[in-house]
Amino acid sequence: MGKSIDTGNQAEELAKDYLRTQGLRLVERQYRSKVGEIDLIMQDQQTLVFVEVRYRQTDEFGSPEETITRAKQRRLIRTALFYQQTHDFTENLSSRFDVVAILGSKPNLKITWIPDAFGVQ
Repeated sequence: MGKSIDTGNQAEELAKDYLRTQGLRLVERQYRSKVGEIDLIMQDQQTLVFVEVRYRQTDEFGSPEETITRAKQRRLIRTALFYQQTHDFTENLSSRFDVVAILGSKPNLKITWIPDAFGVQ
């Protein structure tokens, strides 16, 4: 029997480490504002990447990425726009929304990175 991930913090840490191996740089973790929260904000060259991390021990009731509803996407987009309006360094950067889905138990974790998972509708 594998060991499960105890908290969202552990899932975010795994996602951050994974994205770093893909060449992204951490800008901010667990960004909270009056409009919402973003798990990870990273930079991929000239792109600011807003990352939603989802973890599930099993996919019995759907994959982790399937839990991101349209309403959740809208909240993330609003929060990202607020972040960009309040942080000058973002002015010349493009942006995108990525999802990191983590499935399973340690040591058999499956990490799925979905760049540009959804856009501003």
